[in-house]
Amino acid sequence: MAIMITDECINCGACEPECPNTAIYEGGVEWTWAGGTSLKTVELEGGVIVDGNEPQQPLSDEFYYIVPDKCTECVGFHEEPQCAAVCPVDCCVPDPDVVETQEELLAKKAWLHAEA
Repeated sequence: MAIMITDECINCGACEPECPNTAIYEGGVEWTWAGGTSLKTVELEGGVIVDGNEPQQPLSDEFYYIVPDKCTECVGFHEEPQCAAVCPVDCCVPDPDVVETQEELLAKKAWLHAEA
């Protein structure tokens, strides 16, 4: 499952540089698929193809947030999610709405970081 940041976040920013997928963004900041990945284009549900560098709407305007489709829980990089390991208030927790197996997380990592 992906990790999420709860509204208990104190906006310290400790989590952001720890993410190997660049899936963590400051509240109000637009995100991109390409940032921190090898993605050039992404096919969304419904067959819509977007440029990997096209800015996407922030998922939160108030707190740091994690893009679930870019989060691999650090599988394939570290033994545990690094955002949770460094969070001083323990607000980086498993997202019950995005449950994924170890195999799915490894496949997502391979997709995000495919060699061109």
